[in-house]
Amino acid sequence: MINSRMRAFIAVAAIGMMVVITPIVQAADSLPSWNEGKAKEAIIAFVEKVTKDGSADVVPAPERIAVFDNDGTLWAEQPMYFQAFFIFDRIRQLALQHPEWKKKEPFASVLKGDLKAALSGGEHALVEMAMATHAGTTTEEFDRIVRDWIATAKHPKTGRLYTEMVYQPMLELLAYLRANGFKTFIVSGGGIEFMRPWAERVYGIPPEQIIGSSIKTTYEVRDGKPVLLRLPELNFIDDKAGKPVGIQQHIGRRPIAAFGNSDGDFQMLEWTTSGPGARFGLYIHHDDADREYAYDRKSSIGRLDHGLDEAGRRGWVVVSMKHDWKTVFPYEKAVSEREPAAGR
Repeated sequence: MINSRMRAFIAVAAIGMMVVITPIVQAADSLPSWNEGKAKEAIIAFVEKVTKDGSADVVPAPERIAVFDNDGTLWAEQPMYFQAFFIFDRIRQLALQHPEWKKKEPFASVLKGDLKAALSGGEHALVEMAMATHAGTTTEEFDRIVRDWIATAKHPKTGRLYTEMVYQPMLELLAYLRANGFKTFIVSGGGIEFMRPWAERVYGIPPEQIIGSSIKTTYEVRDGKPVLLRLPELNFIDDKAGKPVGIQQHIGRRPIAAFGNSDGDFQMLEWTTSGPGARFGLYIHHDDADREYAYDRKSSIGRLDHGLDEAGRRGWVVVSMKHDWKTVFPYEKAVSEREPAAGR
């Protein structure tokens, strides 16, 4: 039986342990794959400013909304958008059902393996291929198709699964924000139904927090069972000026932090950071040809030109992949952690 003196002793000891333990927890690095520097300091300073009790800039938890582009911001986008590879694979799978594709562009070039020629028609050609390969199924059927593809499809350069081509520093950033009461959203030009089947497993972002481009969908009853059928018609393009529109339609709150990598994200960063109170905008600059790719102003994919010029004037952080990130991909981190043990 514990008497009052013993209880007092335990209470004092517990308080002492808290004094010892708390600084250790606070000192833990929530962004271990980020090098020390201005970018990391800016992120931490912003989060502390909007979450610390007593701060003049503290933001209530429901308003802590952070939005992220996907291609080139959360995972790689070179040498081509990963959804484009999905489209090409779908064309090959469906070719027997469409013999006319052998003589019809851009499908003929895909079937010949000339992907550059297939994309020479620009956005119109890509939309045509997307409509032909993404429509005609129910939402549940398309979900299974994407899950099956993403489970085995591999990057042409690294041979890694596409879901391994995510950025370790950004995974840490997502977790850090959520640990501080933020709700994280994907706002991408990619297909919303293409991202939803795997994004929660990979990023911890559930389907209802994903905003993307979409095709029209209709409700039908088949054999007594209700289904949602995907139609070969564009519904919404979530890119450039479409991103703030998509955010408003899906979220209904202006974000306080936005993260992107290209001029396609400019309006999202602009709209986010033009609101009242503390705001944060960040661009990922792909300048690491050794560990990933180096591209910006002249790239046909993920071009960062206008945003690069405007970032300084607008107070947006520009992250150098080469200098600000210790590691790029999770599999690099896993290898580096094994190397010391192997050397002993």
